[in-house]
Amino acid sequence: MKKKELIYEGKGKKLYKTDDENIVIAEFKDDLTAFNAQKKSCESGKGSLNCQISSLIFELLNQKNINNHFIKQLDENHMLCKKVKIIPLEVVVRNIATGSLSKRLGIKDETKLPFSLVEFYYKDDLLGDPIINDEHCKIMGILDSDDDIQYIKNIAREVNNILINFFDSKGVKLIDFKIEFGRDSNNNIILADEISPDSCRLWDKESNKKMDKDIFRENLGNVVDAYQEILNRIK
Repeated sequence: MKKKELIYEGKGKKLYKTDDENIVIAEFKDDLTAFNAQKKSCESGKGSLNCQISSLIFELLNQKNINNHFIKQLDENHMLCKKVKIIPLEVVVRNIATGSLSKRLGIKDETKLPFSLVEFYYKDDLLGDPIINDEHCKIMGILDSDDDIQYIKNIAREVNNILINFFDSKGVKLIDFKIEFGRDSNNNIILADEISPDSCRLWDKESNKKMDKDIFRENLGNVVDAYQEILNRIK
């Protein structure tokens, strides 16, 4: 499949047209951003690691019958995907309190939640990606029906259950993660974007050492070493 003209560039990826109007090529970038792009950097090899990790996770989800946009990994930096219209919603699943949840609600850092929490954030950098609820989704036309809202929540929880067990078997705790959804050419809602250390909080099971983008957020060192460790464990 030949990579044609660029159709979109985001913080972590570039999307290119192909010969098939319903298929795109995603190129993973080395750029790092945090705090709504207020903090920026670049680490060589980060994009390649995210592409490989995300490909392995999407392959796992395909095996578990989670409908998603992944077709195949083309090389270390490129992924072949179904073209989707992204729903402007960040779906965050939290298992252990940390980060913004602890600050917002005063829950002690590292507290295990009594159940997995699913939150919606409106994808809008100018508004700071505000947290929203089901009613906001309908008022704003992001999701029109209760069925669609519940479907996304159910899939988010299914993905969470799969990934908790998967990472646990690799000696890693899944603290929380962000996923996105889009509509395919048949208007079906499917999982999209990426699942990588850029979008997940991953801690070593024994030491609680951080192995994700919090390393960049908190100036804890080089993210590439941590991302490589995640890839080594899940291969």
